[in-house]
Amino acid sequence: MDSFMRDGLRFDVRDTPVAGAPGTAPAAVLLHGFPQDASAYDAVAPRLAAVGVRTLVPDQRGYSPGARPRGRRAYVVTELVADVLALLDAAGLERAHVVGHDWGGSVAWAFAARHPGRTASVTVLSTPHPAAMAAALRRGDQARRSSYMLWFQVPRLPELTMLRRDAAGLRRSLRRAGLEDGAADRYADRLLEPGALTSALAWYRAIPFSRGSGGGRIRVPTTYVTGRRDPFFSRDAVAATPRYVAAPFTHVELDADHWLPEHRPDDVAAAVLAHVR
Repeated sequence: MDSFMRDGLRFDVRDTPVAGAPGTAPAAVLLHGFPQDASAYDAVAPRLAAVGVRTLVPDQRGYSPGARPRGRRAYVVTELVADVLALLDAAGLERAHVVGHDWGGSVAWAFAARHPGRTASVTVLSTPHPAAMAAALRRGDQARRSSYMLWFQVPRLPELTMLRRDAAGLRRSLRRAGLEDGAADRYADRLLEPGALTSALAWYRAIPFSRGSGGGRIRVPTTYVTGRRDPFFSRDAVAATPRYVAAPFTHVELDADHWLPEHRPDDVAAAVLAHVR
């Protein structure tokens, strides 16, 4: 399967099947964040497939060229969760291990809370539980760490600033955040496509319409993987996350930065496989 449809939108997906009858192997859905795409998991998916786990890695809403609806309300959390549900249905999967990084982590938390029967486990990379994040924004330094989100709310100006001169500003900011040149260029080139950056930023611009839609208690086995050097999430938000999980919970803290799928694929794969086994 290289794509699936939902409500007239076509989503690109990287499907790495394994030996055996379709539907019998355990499956993992890997969800990227901003400003990544499915290639963020290029080093993780083969590690899972090598031990018998089918991986499905979509270019999510706004990132797939055929799934860039207009308007920020099209990017509320409930729509993002429904996209993952449609992926499972299209792949013929009753349940999957759901993995998410950055914004993909927010979708993973929300999907697990809303659809525990379709979630074999959830492994979240970097992103605190939404309720822990909301609480942390009211104290400590999380508000400072998240200040870029306010700038993203401004119409058109972020796009103009980041994309001028062949996205030089975006490439520079990604390198400062710790990405290597190849990854920074790959993600920036994708966002130079017509409407791509506006659609990606719509995830942030939809936050006012998504409040309360992703903060439910988690009742499936959960692993939370964080990097001690992640500049985007405070220790308060990370520490509060277990309060919102009413199921077996493991916190794996790495001496790492924000980009865990790209920089720590062995650790990410190990966290998922601990649930599969």
